[in-house]
Amino acid sequence: MEIANIQDAESRLAQLVERALRGEEVVIAQAGKPLVRLVPVARDVSPRVGGQWKGRVRMAEDFDSLPGDLAEAFGATSE
Repeated sequence: MEIANIQDAESRLAQLVERALRGEEVVIAQAGKPLVRLVPVARDVSPRVGGQWKGRVRMAEDFDSLPGDLAEAFGATSE
């Protein structure tokens, strides 16, 4: 376990983060008193579940149609 004071941690933050990512315990202290612990953020690896908005969103029939004036402004042809 590494204990670093705040001033030391400011100048070595990247190194301390790397050590925490490797699984080492890194504690930042002030006046010898532990304040915080650096730990890696746990990534969510659970599969995504869809369908939460089913029945709550409606697409207009002309959703994909580009109005003529807008199509002309972009140099495209309107449908």
